[in-house]
Amino acid sequence: MSQGVAKGCLLALLAATVFAAAPAAQKQAAPAASQAKPAPASEYVGSDTCKTCHEGPAKSFEHGPHWKTELSKHQGPEWQGCEACHGPGKAHAESADAAKIIRFPKLKREESSKRCLQCHEFGEEHANFLRSQHLKNNVGCIDCHSIHSAKVESHLMKASQPQLCYGCHQEVKPDFSKPFHHRVNEGLVKCSDCHNPHGGFLTHQLRATAAQDQVCFTCHTDKAGPFAWEHGPVKTEGCVACHMPHGSSNPRLLKRSNVNLLCLECHTFTVDSAAPAAPSFHNQAQKYQACTLCHTATHGSNTDEFFFKP
Repeated sequence: MSQGVAKGCLLALLAATVFAAAPAAQKQAAPAASQAKPAPASEYVGSDTCKTCHEGPAKSFEHGPHWKTELSKHQGPEWQGCEACHGPGKAHAESADAAKIIRFPKLKREESSKRCLQCHEFGEEHANFLRSQHLKNNVGCIDCHSIHSAKVESHLMKASQPQLCYGCHQEVKPDFSKPFHHRVNEGLVKCSDCHNPHGGFLTHQLRATAAQDQVCFTCHTDKAGPFAWEHGPVKTEGCVACHMPHGSSNPRLLKRSNVNLLCLECHTFTVDSAAPAAPSFHNQAQKYQACTLCHTATHGSNTDEFFFKP
């Protein structure tokens, strides 16, 4: 058999396999498609029916941002009022059986969050919640937000920041009580200014990478650059190369109390550091201890390659 005939037979065999598998794949996909269809309109009773028993939750709903779903009548009853979240209520209304309505506390966190994401999945803020560290640790939407009993009107939060975050992140709470800290407890900075609680692709759910540091530069614009002479750590490791982001016992949130010790972590005679070592004529005595007395533009300079001037 020639090589061309062999190739032709192989292609024919592959085509036959694909066409034979197609009906089976369609059969497997059919149940999933049917499950995605909403319940018939006759299964929905409307929010007015819900109010007859659930007056308190209905009142909070009408005074919250979700009442706007009532305006979306062109999308069908499955997008309106109470039943937009709790599902069709006819069976529940007729039997008063709590098991015949969707109750969020009874759902797994992923399931309840997916119902919220039917509306809130659009946009950068919520797009990655299903892969977020919060959901991986069984923290869903209803652990931070409450539709009917929110303590904070903005975003229907159960508590204000940072107390809401401290409920789980106790390990960082002491940092904001150190002598030098970002003013989170004072309300000038929020946890969500730097972290995206709904997830992302970066460690600690940060809103920017360490090398980019857009998070820090939002406030510290004078450190953003670009500079003619860049300081290596700022570009490679970011602000956290020298600073503690939450709080520190040292001025300027520095990692070390002695500025020289911080600089010498890189500027030393070691094989694993690409930074130039401190010259031998530099006096390390107490009187001349701070490198920043001369090298004032440590974040970068447009006029001096040794960072003597900004």
